[in-house]
Amino acid sequence: MVPHLVTALTGPINELEQRVLDSMPAIERWFRLEWMEHTPPFYSSVDVRNAGFKLAPVDTNLFPGGWNNLTPPMLPLAVQAAMAAIEKICPEARNLLLIPENKASSTFYLSNVAQLQRIFHMAGLNVRIGSIDPAIKKTTTIELPNGESVTLEPVIRGKRRIGVKDFDPCTILLNNDLSAGVPGILEELHEQYLLPPLHAGWATRRKSKHFKCYEEVAKRLGKLLGVDPWLINPMFEKCGEVNLAEGVGMDCLSSNVDALLAKIRRKYKEYGIKEKPFVVVKADNGSHGMGIVTVRDVKDLAALAERVQAQSTSAPACDILVQEGVLTKERMNDAVAEPVVYMMDRYVVGGFYRIHADRGIDENLNAPGSSYVPLAFEQSTHLPQPGVKPGASAPNRFYMYGVVGRLAMLAASYELEATDPDAEVYD
Repeated sequence: MVPHLVTALTGPINELEQRVLDSMPAIERWFRLEWMEHTPPFYSSVDVRNAGFKLAPVDTNLFPGGWNNLTPPMLPLAVQAAMAAIEKICPEARNLLLIPENKASSTFYLSNVAQLQRIFHMAGLNVRIGSIDPAIKKTTTIELPNGESVTLEPVIRGKRRIGVKDFDPCTILLNNDLSAGVPGILEELHEQYLLPPLHAGWATRRKSKHFKCYEEVAKRLGKLLGVDPWLINPMFEKCGEVNLAEGVGMDCLSSNVDALLAKIRRKYKEYGIKEKPFVVVKADNGSHGMGIVTVRDVKDLAALAERVQAQSTSAPACDILVQEGVLTKERMNDAVAEPVVYMMDRYVVGGFYRIHADRGIDENLNAPGSSYVPLAFEQSTHLPQPGVKPGASAPNRFYMYGVVGRLAMLAASYELEATDPDAEVYD
C-alpha cells in the first residue's frame, strides 16, 4: 500500500535519500544532542510534500487531530512515547484531562479524541474529556460509528485549577488550537501542567516564525549531510496586513509573490527542473479564514482579489505568508497524495497519507473531500534498509519523511522557546 511514485527512480530526491541513509548515525546523534538542549513540543504532526526533486514540510500542527488514522500496529509506539513525555513532565501524574475543540460534533474528530484517550489510558493515566464549549452544560455521551463512545463533561474552574466533576487532574492536554483566542478558563492555572502551552495556540503563533526557525535548522542539517538546504526547505516571504476584499496591502503582496517566484525560477534553472514554479498564499496564523491559495503568476492576484470582492465577504485583514509551493508527485490509486508524519515527544510514532481525488499536484490537499490512508505507513519509519537502491524501499522513504518531520518538530521547539512569555530574558 505504498503510494506509487511517478517520479523516476533517479534524481535529487533519491540522491537525498542516499545521503540521509549514509548519514543515519550522524543524523541520530545530531538530533540526540539537540534534544539535550531543547524541549520537543508535546505532540505534533507535519504535512510533508515530495516533489521528486525536493522534500519539504509545508505545515506543522502543534495540536494534531487525526490520531484515529494511525493503525493498531502503531499504537505501542505512541503509548511508549506518551509514557516518555509524561514521565519527563510529571512522573507522578495520575489524572489527565483532555480538552477537545469546541463544537466537537464531528464523529471523525471525536474518533481522534477517543484514540488519544486510549493512548494515554494505556500509558497509565486516568483520562477524562473536559469540554470548554459553552454549549456543553452537562455530561454528554456521543456514540461513534465504530461502536465506541466519547463522554464530554463540562470543565469546572476552581480558584486556580480546572477539572471536571470529582476529577482533579495534574495534567491538561489541549487538543484545541485556540484559533478563536485564549479562553480565560485556561489562564493562570496553579500547579497544573498545560500541554501544549497557551503560546503554542494560533492566538499567538505565526507560521512565518516557525518557518524562520525551520530555515535555521535545515541549514544546519544540510551542512551535516553536504546538501543544498533548499532541497528540504520551502522558501517564504511575509506580508503585513492584507485585506483582499478591500484591496489593502496588495502592493506588498504582489512584490513578495513576484520576488519569491523569481527566486524559485533561479533554483529550478540551477537544478534543470522543468516544472512551472508556484507559491502558496495563506494566513500567517492558523485560522482558516482566507483558505490557502495557489498562485502561479503575480497577475493571478488581481483575479483573486476580484473574486473575493465579488463574494463581498468581509474577511478581516490579516498577516499573510507567501510560501514556495512544493509539488507532490505521490499518488494513491491515481489520487494526489501527501505524507503526514505524527510525533509525540521526540519520537515519530507513525503517519498516513492524505489523498484528494479532485486536487492537482500543486494544490492544498487539506480540504473538504480529502481522505486518509493509514495503511501506507504500515512499515516503520525507524527501520530503514541501508544498501537497498534509493527509491526502491518504502522504509527508506519513510525514514526520510521522519527526518524531515523531526526537523520541523525541532524548529517548533525553537519557536516555542522564542515566544515563551515566561522565559527568562538575559541581557
